[in-house]
Amino acid sequence: MTITTARALALAMLVSTLGACAVGPDFERPATVPADTRFTQNEPGATASAAVYAGAAQHFNAGVAVDQRWWESFASPALSQLIDAAFKHNPTIDAAQASMRQARENVAAQVGFYFPTVQAAYSPSRQKNAVGTISPTLSSGEALYTLHTAQLSVGYAPDVFGLNRRTVESLEAQAEAQKFQLEAAYLTLASSLTGAVIQQAALEAQIDATRSIIKASERSLNLLRRQAELGFASGLDLAGQESAVAQARQALPPLVKQLEQTRDLIAVLTGEFPDRAGLAHFDLSALQLPTEIPLGLPSGLVQRRPDIRAAEAQVHSASAQVGVALANRLPQFSISALYGGTSTRFDSMFSNGNRFWGLAGNVGQTIFDFGTLKHRQRGAEAALDQASAQYRSVVLTAFQNVADSLHALDADADSLVAASKAEAAARRTLDLTQKQLELGSVNALALLSAEQAFQQATIARIQAQAVRYLDTVALFQSLGGAWSKESDTVMAGE
Repeated sequence: MTITTARALALAMLVSTLGACAVGPDFERPATVPADTRFTQNEPGATASAAVYAGAAQHFNAGVAVDQRWWESFASPALSQLIDAAFKHNPTIDAAQASMRQARENVAAQVGFYFPTVQAAYSPSRQKNAVGTISPTLSSGEALYTLHTAQLSVGYAPDVFGLNRRTVESLEAQAEAQKFQLEAAYLTLASSLTGAVIQQAALEAQIDATRSIIKASERSLNLLRRQAELGFASGLDLAGQESAVAQARQALPPLVKQLEQTRDLIAVLTGEFPDRAGLAHFDLSALQLPTEIPLGLPSGLVQRRPDIRAAEAQVHSASAQVGVALANRLPQFSISALYGGTSTRFDSMFSNGNRFWGLAGNVGQTIFDFGTLKHRQRGAEAALDQASAQYRSVVLTAFQNVADSLHALDADADSLVAASKAEAAARRTLDLTQKQLELGSVNALALLSAEQAFQQATIARIQAQAVRYLDTVALFQSLGGAWSKESDTVMAGE
């Protein structure tokens, strides 16, 4: 090793040591939620209860962690199997996983700039010189020859002011954001599929009740027609009942349409075409309403919600970009070395006298650029302010989601109590009417009217139960679930 080469290597080591520093702001996590923050001003400890299925009181347990597979609290193996299948076949999940892999590969690619770049080249060329006009190129004086050249070049850009370090930091934060976006995709898919299953079960129950109403209305119409023939009913009574039958029939097609569209939605969420999906039947009464709802701590919501964590990662990325912009305004260093050989014979390229080498260093500094780099730095600082504001907006929205879901569940329980009481009253009216019919106090038309009222109250109760299930799903979603570092394995139940 020559003295010149040793000095060059020592200089490279010194510059690399200086590269341990990185200009720009070091990332600090945004201010967390105050410890005394609550989800609502008056958080309900428990909801009201009704003496029907899905009518049990729900208790909200602060400080209890949310289960990773929260949908299993509905106690439906078929639902869990459906969600597991969706995690494996839904294209949205596949796309999110691919985005995360891409982000991680971008990080690995940028890390490569910490190290020297080594390139090898070999270039053969067939040439003929005009020796009658210019001097011969070869020392031998030959006009026609084949020149073989091989060389090895090494380039290295020391990260003196942390340009590459901040770039890697920004890309790592973006990869972290993609990871949390994948978790958000899992959460959204599980919530959407659970809600669709509940909607399907509720629609099937409403369709059954509506068909019962139609049958009762048709029986009333047939009775009135016989009474009209005997002169015991007027044409106005008959017209009114015909209108009631038409209205009852009109209510059925929209419910059937919603049911079929919900089934199509379930098929697509599981990654299947609508005509090829083998959908399981779900009975609303077979789904267990979760009665113990873990809320966790309000201050911990920023750690559980994947959208909040993704927003935090975006702040981190923007912070690192400020360092990148600042480092671009400072001197840039580079070192390059070259070693090779050239000859008219392939086997003598590296013989004595045919070898060549070179060693060069470079320092570059932008002197005047009409403010381009300065304004890029200011733009990066503005982007950091924007990301910080968006993070705060996401946090506030997350707390609003939880508060809205808690208020909704409290009101849903009261609505179900009222609906169950209305149904019970309609049931008693129907029973009394049946007894009066047996005693001859009322006619059959009064009984059929009581049956219709009871069926309508049943539909209202089914709708109240379905809303309670759906808002429970919304609460789990707003709480963010619980996630591990290996979301793919945990979420798929493997």
